[in-house]
Amino acid sequence: MISTLESFLQLTTARQRLVSTNMANVDTPNYHTRDINFQQELNRAVQVSSMNGGAAPALSPVVQEQQGLMERPDGNNVDMDREGLLMAETQLQYQMGVSLIKDEFHQILSAINGGN
Repeated sequence: MISTLESFLQLTTARQRLVSTNMANVDTPNYHTRDINFQQELNRAVQVSSMNGGAAPALSPVVQEQQGLMERPDGNNVDMDREGLLMAETQLQYQMGVSLIKDEFHQILSAINGGN
């Protein structure tokens, strides 16, 4: 379980970096928005983890240009509203992952201390 949560946090961190990069390039001509398929990458990480005896894999998520976004005349397709929403969503996912890991460690500590 902890390895899955570790992968979850690694993916949220990678996505946060991508969203930040997209936002930083809002005025860069011909820049195209990039993202990862979060659910697909998490599923892949869980599969790799199960094949490695539960160890968290070293992740290298597939980054793809986002299709279907409206381009401005300069060729840039970054939508700050979309990116802001993804940033907030990713921050909430990260906070949830940290909270779940804390809960796991509290359970382990409780077991070590005999349930006290």
